[in-house]
Amino acid sequence: MTLKQPDPRATLRGGLPDRYLTPDDIAEMFGVPLETVYQWRKKRTGPPGFRIGKHLRYDPADVRAYVTDRKHADQAAA
Repeated sequence: MTLKQPDPRATLRGGLPDRYLTPDDIAEMFGVPLETVYQWRKKRTGPPGFRIGKHLRYDPADVRAYVTDRKHADQAAA
């Protein structure tokens, strides 16, 4: 029996997954190219990530906090 990987966008809609997210997960969640995710990291404008050895990972709680902050910033600017 094969276990289906959960949809990474579910992180933003509901419960947090029990694993750290990859740059591919972030790109899929936000519907942006993978290169955009790396540019966000370089410019420090996207969700905060961290390295595990050579691998970039994102804590789902940090991603959710980033989205919440962005939503509040956009509402305040409107």
